[in-house]
Amino acid sequence: MFSLERWQEVFETISKNKLRTFLTGVSVASGIFILIILLGVSVGMQNGIEEQFERDASNIINIYPGETSLEYKGLNPGRRIQFTNEDYELALSNKEEVERKSSLYRIWNGLVSYKKEFGSYRVEGVLPDYQFLENASIIEGRFINQSDLENYEKHIVIGNRVKKDLFKDASPIGEYISLSGLNFKVVGVFTDPGGDREEARVYIPLRTAQVVYGAGNNIRSMGFTLPKVDDYEQALTESKEFTAKIERQLKAKLLVNPLDTSGIFISNNIENTKEIYQLISAMKIFFWFVGIATLLAGIIGVSNIMLIIVKERTKEIGIRKALGAKPMSIVGMVLHESVFVTAFSGIVGLILALALLEFIGPMVDLDFMVNPSVNFNIALTTVVILIVAGAIAGFFPAWRGARIKPIEALRDE
Repeated sequence: MFSLERWQEVFETISKNKLRTFLTGVSVASGIFILIILLGVSVGMQNGIEEQFERDASNIINIYPGETSLEYKGLNPGRRIQFTNEDYELALSNKEEVERKSSLYRIWNGLVSYKKEFGSYRVEGVLPDYQFLENASIIEGRFINQSDLENYEKHIVIGNRVKKDLFKDASPIGEYISLSGLNFKVVGVFTDPGGDREEARVYIPLRTAQVVYGAGNNIRSMGFTLPKVDDYEQALTESKEFTAKIERQLKAKLLVNPLDTSGIFISNNIENTKEIYQLISAMKIFFWFVGIATLLAGIIGVSNIMLIIVKERTKEIGIRKALGAKPMSIVGMVLHESVFVTAFSGIVGLILALALLEFIGPMVDLDFMVNPSVNFNIALTTVVILIVAGAIAGFFPAWRGARIKPIEALRDE
């Protein structure tokens, strides 16, 4: 089947139908190209989502106040819920289940300056454990500690982005920077898996933030992590039980209807992870479906062109059979051409798609799209699909050619 004469026949047949073969090859190549690009996009989305989760602790549970949507005990809907230190302490009544915890008070645009340098950054008043909730790493100095809270210290921990903006290459530790017109002593510098966006913020002690910004005992949100367990389903069950308990307690204290789903928002990373990966799996299946459907259109084109080729070579096939050619020889001849056209066109599409992903992949850095790419196993799988598809595309024309009777073929006009 793979003799030199057979290859000469293949190329001779192709040369006689250049345009038709080219158009068919383009449809196959585009099918593989689209399939690989879609699979690369799905990998990029998975990378992006994983990076989003890495920015915070994998088992973090965040609780935010919202706006009521249902009437409760004479209170109208549309009431804004405000968390306070007391609400945080209430949630902490379940502290035997908690590993890390912190409440938060946030100012979105705080003016920070040092000498002639200044910038607008997110200011967050936090507790010591917040470092672990955010997966922040201290690269200079230290984080906010309990002494800072108790003494209402004007101490500040700055992100690496803030350090670069204000201090360039100099160490900021021990220096004083201005925040909202007050001088704060820099005690630490942190990095964050989220990069510049997450490092364009500063942390100060929660109680200091509440005093400086006149917040009283108000807080914006609260976060917790539970002790890690190896079994995912157990971790999911424990986190759901924990959030359900806190939700009941907070709704009872803040007079929120138990059926109200917008008065208090709870984000459970453990539960979100499962939902996100289910979504990614569904998208991958969809992308495979679209890619295979596009490839199938090309395969049908190959099958059609092989039918035409068999029809055009009816007399030749009849002569071959009259001279003793066996049906399997005819089948092999047609399959050879079909597999070659399909495999060659598909590999061209595969190479172009991989080259495009290799070129633009490292440059893509969006929130939910990071380094789209396709691994070797997927590429190898598509090559196998191409060979099988080529064989399938040529089988019916080959089978039809093998059934041609010599006497009928010789009479064919």
